[in-house]
Amino acid sequence: MAHALMLLLESPVLIAAIFISGIGGTFQFGFHISVLTSPSPFIKELVNTTCLQRYSISLEQWEVTLIWSFIVSIFCIGGLLGTLCAGRLSSAYGRKRCLLLNNLFAIGGAGMMLLSKTAMSFEMIMVGRFLYGINAGASLSVHTMYLVECAPKRLQGIVGVSVSTFLSMGKFSGQLLGISELLGTEDRWPWLLGFSGATALLQLITLPFLPESPKYLLLDRGDRQGCEKAIRRLWGNRDHSAEVEEMLVEHASMKGVRSHTVLDLILDQDVRWQFLTILVAFTTLQFSGINAVYLYSFDVFRTAGIPTHQLRHVALGTGLCEVSTSMVCVMVIESTGKKLMLYRGYLCMAVTLGLLTLTLYLQIQVSWMPYCSMLLIFIFIFFFSSGPAGVTVSLPGDIFNQSFKSAAYTIGCTLNWLGLFLLGLIFPVIVENMDYFCFLIFFVFCFLSGMFVWYNVPETKNRTVMEITAEFQRMHPNSGSSGEGRSRPPEPSHIKACTTTKF
Repeated sequence: MAHALMLLLESPVLIAAIFISGIGGTFQFGFHISVLTSPSPFIKELVNTTCLQRYSISLEQWEVTLIWSFIVSIFCIGGLLGTLCAGRLSSAYGRKRCLLLNNLFAIGGAGMMLLSKTAMSFEMIMVGRFLYGINAGASLSVHTMYLVECAPKRLQGIVGVSVSTFLSMGKFSGQLLGISELLGTEDRWPWLLGFSGATALLQLITLPFLPESPKYLLLDRGDRQGCEKAIRRLWGNRDHSAEVEEMLVEHASMKGVRSHTVLDLILDQDVRWQFLTILVAFTTLQFSGINAVYLYSFDVFRTAGIPTHQLRHVALGTGLCEVSTSMVCVMVIESTGKKLMLYRGYLCMAVTLGLLTLTLYLQIQVSWMPYCSMLLIFIFIFFFSSGPAGVTVSLPGDIFNQSFKSAAYTIGCTLNWLGLFLLGLIFPVIVENMDYFCFLIFFVFCFLSGMFVWYNVPETKNRTVMEITAEFQRMHPNSGSSGEGRSRPPEPSHIKACTTTKF
């Protein structure tokens, strides 16, 4: 771990790439997940006032709630659209160019938010949320691809986890800026919703100074000279010939192999278990219960005796816990490995959800039980942030080769957006009918996913993509041998001879 951190400190351009791509990347997604909580009463009031002035109609409560639900959910629709376009565009035009152009959607969305109150138009908030969704959907996949491809093998674990760290920072920033002492007031809420425009503008100005992804230049464009120049800028002037040779081996194995579509990936028998891994990991990321835990945290804190007007400030502790745990995950991932972090996280989350259900059930009968519930909430967030949240987003880049990578990220991020949208629709109904017993549903998801990863997914630490593919084939010998698999033999000796271990 110390060696990896020293290597990172010796690569200042790579550090700059982490911060610049992160602030306009997954930070945006996390920010818009949490930012609407604070200004929701003001936006609902704007909806009612707009209809009253424009149409002389005073909306009933259910009508305001319906419009509010659409404002919230249209973000997911934009995110899904952005994800579906990002894979093909990033392969055709490059990761860096795609990130640059993506900022225009966030800047446009910010303009809509800033003018919405002055124009007395809640429709502008809808348009802004849709544009923000497109930006977040594209950045969720392209940011991850760009950053992981820019990192040397010894740093791919640390760099990959930084993607989820910026997501957590975005969620915490949305909570922090939304308090009444900052931007969560009736006068300043448009500036709160327009904050993403500033981060997008920052990336738009600074990203042109960074190089394109070396792997993209070599494997997609066949530009070896450009690849080596990008490597020297990102990693310094040390000898990187071994890394380049590994890329050349992968490039040779892909000769005559086109970039695959989503349908190709789904139908290819050789990558069936990799596809199932993405399916399970990204589905459970949304159905792990993290949103339910955040929802019930207010009730738990209130029952524990915390005054109502202080609840929002105390809830900042949950966001801070997620950010700090994600940062710790950066420090330990190189020595722990992604498989262990993934299945250990899921199984520990399942146990925590079971205990949390019990403590919530007993909190009326036992006076000190709410404090146990508070502790379990923070424990659950710890295991979520140090496991699935830190590992899942970058997982497609670890287990798929370059020809499948864009399609894999498209599938994973699409599952993420569909899960988020579906959860937004059914979660209120589940809570209304099951109350805190809804945690048992998420318990099942976490437990089954943990067992799936334990028995069906190989460790990725210090392995190349080709070695991980060979390990999948060893674990599942009946997965087929068609299509792309014929260009990826189980573990050829000439490849092992000219490659070193890779994460």
